[in-house]
This record gives sequence, structure tokens and C-alpha cells, in this order.
Amino acid sequence: MAGMEKDLAGKIAVVTGGSRGIGRAIAERLLRDGAQVAICSRSAAAVRQAVRELAEATGGIVDGHVADVSDLEQVRAFFRFVDQRFGGLDILVNNAGIGIFAPVADLTAEQWRRTIETNLTGVYYCCHEALPRFRNRGGGFIINISSLAAKNAFAGGAAYNASKFGLNGFTEALMLDHRYENVRVCSVMPGSVATEFSARAPDSSWKIAPEDVADVVSFVLRMPARTLVSRVEIRPSRPAR
Repeated sequence: MAGMEKDLAGKIAVVTGGSRGIGRAIAERLLRDGAQVAICSRSAAAVRQAVRELAEATGGIVDGHVADVSDLEQVRAFFRFVDQRFGGLDILVNNAGIGIFAPVADLTAEQWRRTIETNLTGVYYCCHEALPRFRNRGGGFIINISSLAAKNAFAGGAAYNASKFGLNGFTEALMLDHRYENVRVCSVMPGSVATEFSARAPDSSWKIAPEDVADVVSFVLRMPARTLVSRVEIRPSRPAR
């Protein structure tokens, strides 16, 4: 992809959960592709550090704001910040998410609520804010970072599976609702990725790298306007047995 650098020049992108892991890798890749990027995180310190490091690494235009995507007012404040700082929006990458894993009998109501409100409702909040901004720009692109857990349930994953199964359904309906408004929508579904999020196994050498997911996002965004890659599944080539 080296010959395709700066293909996103002039585009303004939001990456939620962009201070670390997959979101951080996506933000860096979009900056290297020429986009201006706004990130959010629940931690002010994490936002400041990520913005500084991303700017130093890429020389790109990047800024950030504290926002918990499960909180509607914080989401609205984040998008107002994007308006003021960047003056528009072309790309939304919904990456922010949490994983709480327990059998249903042990899963508390609060854990269920936090998972669904972050992984699913938070995506709705961000999309609902992005869509009118896309209309002002004549279109836009939404990429929702889902998971192979959106099609493969596993023991202890009831809340996480439910949030990601729901996210896939939401993403498909979103695409159908707005495709004729020049809004393209894609679900990217990684398997095991080598981040703190999935660091339950001591050996992560077999897992997907966050940069691999970022490369896929970059590729999807740069497809011709006539073509939509609506779903991508990514999995380790040789998973641990």
C-alpha cells in the first residue's frame, strides 16, 4: 500500500477509543494517509499522551477530547469539539468498546448495562451525531469495529456477544437507511487481536496486530465511491491450538 499514501488528504476523521490498541493504530494509519484525526477516550491523560505521540510520529493534524461514548451528553460535546477544531466530518470509526466476560448467572445487571451501552448504544449515539454532519459534506463513511464474536458465541461471552451481534444488525440497517445519501457503512470483524483488551493468554505472537486491522480500515476507506465493502472478517492465520 506504500504507493497509496495521502489518499485521504483533506478528510476529517473521528476515531472513538483512539488512545490505545486498535483505535490508536487506526488513528495513526489515517494520519499517515493524510486525514486529520480527532480521537476520544474516557481518560484525559490518555487523550493528551496519545495526541502528543501521534503528532510526533506522523506530523499530522490530530486532537482529542474526553468522552465516554455511553454518555450521550459527552458524545454531543465531543462532536461539537470536532466542529470547532476541524470544521467538518467525513469519516467515523466506531472503535470504543469494553469486554466483560462471565457466565450469565454471575453477570451483574450493571455489567450487562455497561457492555451494551458502550458497545452498541454508544455506536448509535456517535452515528446519530455524524449523519447530519455528513449531509453538510455531501456524504461520509462509517466503519464499525465489530468482532468475530458477533457471529460466534462463546461461554462467558453473553454480554459481549449480544453487544456485537446487535452491532452487526445495526450496521447493516444503517447502511440500508443511508446508502442513497452517499453514506457508506462497513463492519470490520477481527478475531483475536494482540492488545490489552484480549491479553488473557501469555503468548500473543499468533494474534492479529492492531496495525493489521488499521490497514484493512485504510483499504476499505480508499475503495472507489461506486464500491462498498460492507463487511470484513479478519482472523489469525494460525491460531493457538
